[in-house]
Amino acid sequence: MPRKAAKKQTRKPYRIAVIGGDGTGPEVVAEGLKVLAAAAKACGFAYETREFDFSGKRYLARGGDPTKPSIPVITDEEIQTLRAFDAIYLGAVGDPNVAPGILEKGLLLRLRFELDQYINLRPVKLYPGVPCPLADKGPEDVDFVIVRENTEDLYTGMGGIQYKGTPHEVATQVMCNTRRGVERCVRYAFELCRRRNDQKMLTLVHKTNVLTYAGDLWHRTFLEVGEEYPDIKKDYNHVDACCMWMVKNPEYYDTIVTGNMFGDIITDLGAMIQGGMGIAAGGNINPDGLSMFEPIGGSAPKYTGQGKINPLAAIGALAMLLGEIGEGKAAERVEKAIAHVTAKKLKGLAAGRMGYTTSEVGDLVAEAVAAG
Repeated sequence: MPRKAAKKQTRKPYRIAVIGGDGTGPEVVAEGLKVLAAAAKACGFAYETREFDFSGKRYLARGGDPTKPSIPVITDEEIQTLRAFDAIYLGAVGDPNVAPGILEKGLLLRLRFELDQYINLRPVKLYPGVPCPLADKGPEDVDFVIVRENTEDLYTGMGGIQYKGTPHEVATQVMCNTRRGVERCVRYAFELCRRRNDQKMLTLVHKTNVLTYAGDLWHRTFLEVGEEYPDIKKDYNHVDACCMWMVKNPEYYDTIVTGNMFGDIITDLGAMIQGGMGIAAGGNINPDGLSMFEPIGGSAPKYTGQGKINPLAAIGALAMLLGEIGEGKAAERVEKAIAHVTAKKLKGLAAGRMGYTTSEVGDLVAEAVAAG
């Protein structure tokens, strides 16, 4: 992954807000922080962390209704406190004792929208030693990145239900796209593609043959902004064709840009071809503000406290965090350490099948970071 130019470290340390969250989230975050300590020592930067308990347990303890939203998962004041930090490191969201959607919308989506994290960045990279479910595909074939618009589309909540529970019930969900939202996402993707490697091909993924209004906005914006980037090849896929080609020929892709809903789908497909949720990391990016980084696999509550969960996705998210705040050398060092551990140490990526405990995997990566 490309990195921002390194910032000159002053006496003021980086401030990182840590949200362990639910289930196994606190466990994998602990291993990421272990690796962060090793990277800071090796690369000579200072940091400080502060933990925030935004979780299902806290929601219930404060009197939240487990079946429907009743109190804020995170308050306005707490969001304002977070704004003082350089980055957010998130473990997981999701508690089996709280109905789906309450925590996800109340914390994850709210932070994305309130902090204007309009880019969801998902590297799809197959590390050495990680089995790929695609026949005859190796690390040289699976190495691209998906830029997903993160604050518009079907996720704005526009729409509603009428005549609920009757034969005449109507449900609508509006795919809202703005020129501003689309353009800033497309421009970010072009800039990323330009920095990333020598292939320099940006693929727009949408469904212009059916979604003729939203698709037209995306395609026109893509071509208009693309005129400013003559060095980058412009490519287009319908989303269904993209799903087929990601499975058949993942080596075709370099950088993909897409809307929120389609991005939500194809990034999980990307996670599976890179070895599964145990290795997939993501960033919710505000290029000019506060960004948040997380493993993609969720809270995995059935493994809580057992030391079986794979922390590599959380450690990969930490590498992304380091790159975003300007510590590119540290980020590369962590990524190199992950590749060393997958190639030389682990028996597998699935929970309980790594050959090591959660903490031991964190130790292995930290040791590799220290060794360089």
